[in-house]
Amino acid sequence: MRLEQAWEIFRRTGVMLEGHFRFTSGLHSDRYMQCARLFQYPAESARVCGEIAEAFQGKNVNIVVGPALGGIIIAYEVARVLGARSLFAEREEGVMTLRRGFADAVMEGCRALVTEDVVTTGGSTREVMELLRGQGAEVVGVGAVVDRSNGTVDFGVPFYALATLDMKAWDAADCPLCRQGVPLIKPGSRK
Repeated sequence: MRLEQAWEIFRRTGVMLEGHFRFTSGLHSDRYMQCARLFQYPAESARVCGEIAEAFQGKNVNIVVGPALGGIIIAYEVARVLGARSLFAEREEGVMTLRRGFADAVMEGCRALVTEDVVTTGGSTREVMELLRGQGAEVVGVGAVVDRSNGTVDFGVPFYALATLDMKAWDAADCPLCRQGVPLIKPGSRK
């Protein structure tokens, strides 16, 4: 899939939002990629996740793990394409954990792929990677729909994103939208 095709899917499904947003990392931006809108459309989701899965063919992935909430559908669909198990990690008292019996699925030496909807700083993804490594898994890669870091995030493993973007983000203290009084929206799943 070419980048233009990905953008056409993003436009058609209403993924790109404009306004004043606060990310999970605390950074502010004038744009937000709401991938949940993409996942309303199973056929489009399958195309996008199929591209991510293709990037990791031949890596012998046993499990695909996404952080809740944004990575759940991606993990499922990528795992389906790769013939692997699909799990998700979620926060319990602020700490990323494998609940619902998922910890039993992570065996010593299993090969894990971490998936995410949007990577900005990579914080949630790194938490999942450390969680899996702590359970004895080998993390063989990271896949995402969107890389907002413009390719600057380094996970120490192969990283594939369908779209890599250079989108402005500011610390709250330096945010021009805050200075202009533009209302702030926190659209993500984590409060």
